[in-house]
Amino acid sequence: MQDRRAGRRPLATLKATPMNTPSQSNDLQPWDDFDSAWYLAHNYKTLRFDDREIIERMATFLASSGPGLSGIDVGSGTNLYPSLAMLPSCRSIAMVERARSNVGWLREEIRGYAPTWDPFWGALINAQADRYKPIEARRLLAERAGVQQGSIFSLPRGRWDIGTMFFVAESITARPDEFERATQSFVRSLRQGAPFAAAFMRHSTGYRVNGLKFPAVSVGEAQVDECLAPVAYDVTVTMIPSGKNPLRDGYDGMILATGYASGS
Repeated sequence: MQDRRAGRRPLATLKATPMNTPSQSNDLQPWDDFDSAWYLAHNYKTLRFDDREIIERMATFLASSGPGLSGIDVGSGTNLYPSLAMLPSCRSIAMVERARSNVGWLREEIRGYAPTWDPFWGALINAQADRYKPIEARRLLAERAGVQQGSIFSLPRGRWDIGTMFFVAESITARPDEFERATQSFVRSLRQGAPFAAAFMRHSTGYRVNGLKFPAVSVGEAQVDECLAPVAYDVTVTMIPSGKNPLRDGYDGMILATGYASGS
């Protein structure tokens, strides 16, 4: 695990974003009004360079896992590439999502996903051709993935063999304690020794989806590392720069964390 103890600040002292106050917790957000189509068009219409780097790093990390595992992607939203990355390893993938709008979108999309996702699958092939190129991704995702409506805070412990969580824990609340609880709930849903990949918006100040405000907790590499320390081992935390063409205002890069669940 990377040692970032110098200069750390306790998670409890992390500040809520200017957009929201600490009282604006996860359960107060209008998740069922989340505009899936708008979010998809704004975030995944094209393959960005930062998503490509995350995909390549994740594919390399997951290359030694599987096959025949049970997988989970938590807070899938309108993002298929974490589940696609796990596809060679998994006999089944549970896509757990809270917002009803996103659940409906996912159930339709995994039946035969749109060409939008072909470049994302291509990035996986470019990273690990022997692993991804032989796979019929559309058919296998339809066969192996299932969508469940549920909360990250209610996941059972020690159930899955491999997992992903992308841009969720820091983007569902303005409360640092809920960020910590969400991240650790995800890792604790995995069996001991299970590999995982998790991504976070770095220093996010909150975001809008078709005019609706949603909260965030501003986290950096040190806070992610600290949050994972009680529940994971062999953790690598990498900052992915946003470059000259950021996705939106109010963040300064992305963070990818990979590691293994400790079963604690």
